[in-house]
Amino acid sequence: MGNWTRMADREPPDRGDETRNERYDRNWTELLQELRVAQTGVQILFAFLLTLPFNERFATVTPAQKATYIVTILCTVVATLFLIAPVSHHRILFRRGRKGQLVAVSSNLAGLGLWFLWMSVVGAVFLIFQVVVGLPWAVAAGGAFAAAFIGVWYVMPTLKR
Repeated sequence: MGNWTRMADREPPDRGDETRNERYDRNWTELLQELRVAQTGVQILFAFLLTLPFNERFATVTPAQKATYIVTILCTVVATLFLIAPVSHHRILFRRGRKGQLVAVSSNLAGLGLWFLWMSVVGAVFLIFQVVVGLPWAVAAGGAFAAAFIGVWYVMPTLKR
């Protein structure tokens, strides 16, 4: 934990007259806004995936499709874990003078949560395509969306840094 605090302390202020605590508060507020978007997406996906086994047609899926479902729902559970964890951390660390650590750790958790969220979305698309139109289409759609997520979520902003 100490290393994350030092990294956050070395971060230069984005605004000339902003104190370190003001920067932490602003960063925390911005992170919460980002998490609201991601949490909504993961909740909708999770709800959809939780209903699938109770559908009559689920009994007809192949073992490979069931494995895809299990991996996808596990990725969604892990995404949920990481994307909601900052709320729990905040509750525990609230008013303890640890905002810098909270922001740094929560940012890392959000990054991990987003990683598992895109894998969950790709897994759900893969599963749906596999059931509806077959494995070749599922591979094509899953691969295309995996590439799209990596490109749009990671490559594009990295190139703009």
